[in-house]
Amino acid sequence: MKKFLALALAAAMSLSLVACGGGNTSSPAASSKPAASGSDVSTPAPAGNGDFKVGAIYITSQNDVAGYTFQHHNGITTAMKDLGMDPATQLLIVDNVAEDYDAVCSAIDTLANQGANVIFGISFGYIDAMNDKAGEYPDICFSHGTGYKNNDTNFNNYFGRIYQARYLAGIAAGLKSKEIGNNAIGYVAAYNTEYAETCSGINGFALGVQSANPDATVYVKKINIWGDENLERQAAQALIDAYNCGVISQHCDSAQPQLVAQENNAFGCGYNSDMTEQAPSAHITAAIWHWNVYYQTAIEAAMACNGDASKFVENMGGNAYYAGLAEGFVDASPVNEATAAPNTAAVMDAVRELIKSGEWDVFTGVKLSYNISDDGKVEIVRTDADLVDADLNVIVAAGGPPVDDGVIKGSMDYNVAGVQEG
Repeated sequence: MKKFLALALAAAMSLSLVACGGGNTSSPAASSKPAASGSDVSTPAPAGNGDFKVGAIYITSQNDVAGYTFQHHNGITTAMKDLGMDPATQLLIVDNVAEDYDAVCSAIDTLANQGANVIFGISFGYIDAMNDKAGEYPDICFSHGTGYKNNDTNFNNYFGRIYQARYLAGIAAGLKSKEIGNNAIGYVAAYNTEYAETCSGINGFALGVQSANPDATVYVKKINIWGDENLERQAAQALIDAYNCGVISQHCDSAQPQLVAQENNAFGCGYNSDMTEQAPSAHITAAIWHWNVYYQTAIEAAMACNGDASKFVENMGGNAYYAGLAEGFVDASPVNEATAAPNTAAVMDAVRELIKSGEWDVFTGVKLSYNISDDGKVEIVRTDADLVDADLNVIVAAGGPPVDDGVIKGSMDYNVAGVQEG
């Protein structure tokens, strides 16, 4: 079934994409001396499952216990194991790599020297180095997470409809804010309108919040960087101090905002991975990725090249991968019943099925609300209503169709009404 899903996903790829954030371990300082150029590295031999090498570049540590790098690492290792591979001998890692061009180039050179057949770079800021090195190493498959650059041979990008999962998490946050009588919801973001990825995520979450609590406001605190746990913590605390937020959500890399929520007797919705273990008395649910769905597809496509990386994009069915709830690529983590408002899981389940069916999507001129009976049954109420931005400009007229994927992925640069950056 997993293989069938992976192959089905490969056929569903789109053609454009914008923006993010153990095996054989290494770091830029400890790794073998990088090659000066692609010509200094021998062409990887055709590899079967047993001798195929997967390279990965992580923005934080492979030993993280939650968050962005953790979930990618788990996805890669899960995919490899499902393909009968051994991550202990076939996964090459350079971690703690900042979004710095020279650092990323050095990491790629290291992995190329170690014999990587495919290299995954998980952070948006790796984009230029990945693009340039794909040309320098034409015999290696390159795959960049959250970016938009690619070519027609050995370099693709990958991302997904995480805004759908964020809408589900927003429902949980909205129901909780209504239950505790606190309409202030905080959101720690690496960026906001600077990138469509972060902007659409904030908006999707806010619309989910409003479907459950129309009186709620989402206060966004951005930190202008990925992978800085100290700033993530400080931003969460600032939101609680400034607005008395009762629920904290996030689009950043670690569980620090959820820990801060717990320390302040507030509640939270995390990101990337289920953060209930880190903050059991605060965390409700998280928008999460099942990265293994993509990584299995990509590794199989790279293996099918049989040493000719120029076939990678063709094997992938296109140079940009984009999937969502319907394909099992994104979702919300299981609801923590100890912290969630009553009937949270039931409402989320009903909306999840509505999105997966294709009947409705987040950025449309149809808003959702919910009637919940005494026995917990959920009725979804659909109302035609303008989708408007924070300045009350109409984005989609009442009853109108969903916003185009190209906008969600590439050019969304406004916050919807009910979002306030502070």
